[in-house]
Amino acid sequence: MKKTVTTLADGRELIYYDSADDTVRDAVDHRPLDPVSTSSEIRRDPLLGDAVAIASHRQARTYHPPADACPLCPTRDGRVGEIPDSDYDVAVFENRFPSLAGDSGRCEVVCFTSDHDASFADLTEEQAALVLAAWTDRTAELAALDQVTQVFCFENRGAEIGVTLGHPHGQIYGYPFVTPRTELMLRSAARHREKTGRNLFDDVVAREEEDGSRVVLATDHWSAFVPYAAHWPYEVHLYPRRRVPDLRELGEEARTEFPQVYLELLRRFDRIFGPGEPPTPYISAWHQAPFGVPGREDLALHLELFTIRRTSGKLKFLAGSESGMSVFINDVPPEAAAQRLREVASK
Repeated sequence: MKKTVTTLADGRELIYYDSADDTVRDAVDHRPLDPVSTSSEIRRDPLLGDAVAIASHRQARTYHPPADACPLCPTRDGRVGEIPDSDYDVAVFENRFPSLAGDSGRCEVVCFTSDHDASFADLTEEQAALVLAAWTDRTAELAALDQVTQVFCFENRGAEIGVTLGHPHGQIYGYPFVTPRTELMLRSAARHREKTGRNLFDDVVAREEEDGSRVVLATDHWSAFVPYAAHWPYEVHLYPRRRVPDLRELGEEARTEFPQVYLELLRRFDRIFGPGEPPTPYISAWHQAPFGVPGREDLALHLELFTIRRTSGKLKFLAGSESGMSVFINDVPPEAAAQRLREVASK
């Protein structure tokens, strides 16, 4: 992998990740851009104790542009966007409309491919491996920033999720605090360690593999299953067999095997609802341990992949119980979801 760091016209950082070591990235961003001005502010909820990012500047962000005006496509054929080169493998840049900025953290955009009409599931294993390398490198770089406590790599896919740019891409958030969901995991892991002397995540994976009814696929270095108390209609958790706190510590064997496993899961998601159905909307979220906090080593790196589509033509909405009380109601039994995801395996 070759990494090339440059800047955009308004001073934001742009990083190219290329498979070929001899690739030259010297294109210049000539757009007449004003410096980025943000109003990001972190406020604490005194009742719940969690954090809310107030970012009014995001009201002006790009919203469903036509394909020929996509800002994530390379610069060519008269089209000028965020990537000044005429082609790229993987590109990462600072978000022009960040939810978190300055002392409040950092937000980056990850473009998985220059092909506007592709999806992550369309990537080759080599391309997926390059994305994993970019995620890992960005985790290491953001971990070195004083204002970053936790790094979150994720992909929102599909208009139903709220995606406003159709180009295959994801995002990386560098939070200046431990996220509420991770706080809950830390507390659960600490209680489990105190009660049993064992690691909670190790026990969860072992229980799922012993039961087997919710296992979707298992390889030498990865285990994928629908969790016992799945929140979403179709939800898969993917764990490396050797527990590590974040992507930086993922072993080479697991790193090599990841593209095959992850691409298979994504392709199965697109087959859940049968032929002729539109691509399945999903959120794919890497859970990594925060830095410098008690219990960090007890947290296990894993990826959570889920869709809000519960059946053909119907979405799972977060209504009163979910939004008002954070009590999820799942219409699809986890065992049935796992069975369906096994049925649609690649032939």
